[in-house]
Amino acid sequence: MPRGTGRGVFWVLLLLCLAASAPADSVLNSVHNLAANGPGAIKSATENNPCIFCHTVHQAIGETPLWNHNVSSVSNYVVYSSTRLQSLNITIPQPNGSSRLCLSCHDGTVALGSISSSVTPVPVYQNGAPITTLPAGDPANLGIDLSADHPVSMSYDACVQADSTLQPRASLNPVVKLELVNGGYCVQCTSCHDPHNNQFGNFLVMNNTGSALCNACHQPGQWNTSAHAISPLPVPATIVARLARSSGAAGKLVPSRPAATSIQAVGCENCHMNHRAGGRQHLLAAAAPEQNCLNCHNGVTVKNNIAADFQKISMHPITLNPRAHSPLEDPVNPKQRHVVCADCHNAHAASAGTATVPNASGALAGLTGVTAGGGVISPLLKEYELCFRCHADSVSRGPALITRQYPETNTRLQFSTANQSFHPVETPGKNPAGVPSLIMPWRPTSLMYCTDCHNSDSGPKAGGTGANGPHGSIYRPILERNLALTDFQPESPVTYALCYKCHDRNVVLSSRSFPPHRSHVVNDKAACTTCHDSHGVANAPHLINFNTTYVTNGSLGAVSYTATGLMHGTCTLSCHGYDHKNTTY
Repeated sequence: MPRGTGRGVFWVLLLLCLAASAPADSVLNSVHNLAANGPGAIKSATENNPCIFCHTVHQAIGETPLWNHNVSSVSNYVVYSSTRLQSLNITIPQPNGSSRLCLSCHDGTVALGSISSSVTPVPVYQNGAPITTLPAGDPANLGIDLSADHPVSMSYDACVQADSTLQPRASLNPVVKLELVNGGYCVQCTSCHDPHNNQFGNFLVMNNTGSALCNACHQPGQWNTSAHAISPLPVPATIVARLARSSGAAGKLVPSRPAATSIQAVGCENCHMNHRAGGRQHLLAAAAPEQNCLNCHNGVTVKNNIAADFQKISMHPITLNPRAHSPLEDPVNPKQRHVVCADCHNAHAASAGTATVPNASGALAGLTGVTAGGGVISPLLKEYELCFRCHADSVSRGPALITRQYPETNTRLQFSTANQSFHPVETPGKNPAGVPSLIMPWRPTSLMYCTDCHNSDSGPKAGGTGANGPHGSIYRPILERNLALTDFQPESPVTYALCYKCHDRNVVLSSRSFPPHRSHVVNDKAACTTCHDSHGVANAPHLINFNTTYVTNGSLGAVSYTATGLMHGTCTLSCHGYDHKNTTY
């Protein structure tokens, strides 16, 4: 028998057996079949052996299983890294084991037909045109920069020891295979992909509907009960299109994901990409962090349009320093001040759960805050603890909009229960019988949220159909309703709408309240904020903290207010050119 005849007979018999028993989604019916009869666009014109592109019974290169494809000579892949991995002290090594074998085609540096058992590479074509490597634009060509791809070759046990959100190795689904390399069980490409079986699309080892494969390893916080994990809303067309593009020549969309599939069914892939992610940190689909949120929260998929609020004149500036957020940062005083969606919402924990004041709702689940005493708390319990993280002890919290007699921009100190007066954010106010203007259901013993004042002007609390929350407003500083901050404006229900939301305008301007209110606000056109500091004042009752733009020293050389009884007091100051000398009200 001529030399090589036995080998050829072996392959012919093997292929006949495989073809006879191959299920529809076997390697023979997948794009990994580069033989001339393969179903994909990339294949040989003459080679009829589909196995030879990876395996050989003779002249293997020494890698198991009987590896035939020449491996890449690259020794310095750019591997995945993130500030979260740094915080966990996890370093990703260079690809090893079976991942190196996958990369022999998928890093785009070795010819697809370059095999050890052939002196010359097997010619390969794409739609009839000759090619050498995977085309540069094909999503299956990962390149040598793997920083936007799920990390491989790291010790799973070491990761579990550092990261409590990972399943213990003993609890892993058996279809997720770890590879023993250098004495450690490592995550490899084959942990998620079975190159011989494409029944679930993209050669996944199991159906990933609802992120079942992702959840086999990852259990981040309260994900399984979060709003994103259980949402029945349809996936935006932009995400459906992205999932289709990411399949490329190496796979196909999972059949259970038609265009109208739900956010719940797509799961993690609504925001994350395992390969060629737009946002390398955390493998986010979009490079701009906020776009991963606004892709759905734009009034189309999610009816409450948060995206519109971020276009308003007063808003949390999520695009100013979008990449500064890091688990390594000081939660109160980061090196670079920023606010991004992830500062106020944990996408893996947030839910639609409601709460009673002052407790945090489900939208704020799983976040870090600052307590009324100034300590860092995680997870936070009260809504105001989130606000205090940036607007209290942060050294770069910014100036006040109004210059005050008693300057204070630390909101934690402004709302301190030790103050002489404060709006009741932490505890009921100090006037249990002295606030006749309150509108039902408000009572002198009521508590309030920060978001009762700071909220979207188009949200439900303002009578609109937009989203709740201090994302943005047409009124500064992110106020739910208009509040004039300057004097000489005609009094009206609109001018001081925010105050009149809780305080009956008719009562405020009547003798049932502080008698001079009408003369000050209506006649003299003094703004509410000229006398009152809405958050709180350490050393003055009734929120009296004069705006020094309009209130200056009088002829007696002082600015002072003294309470002399219920709704009565004396002032020494100069306002609008009028000299008050212990003027009694």
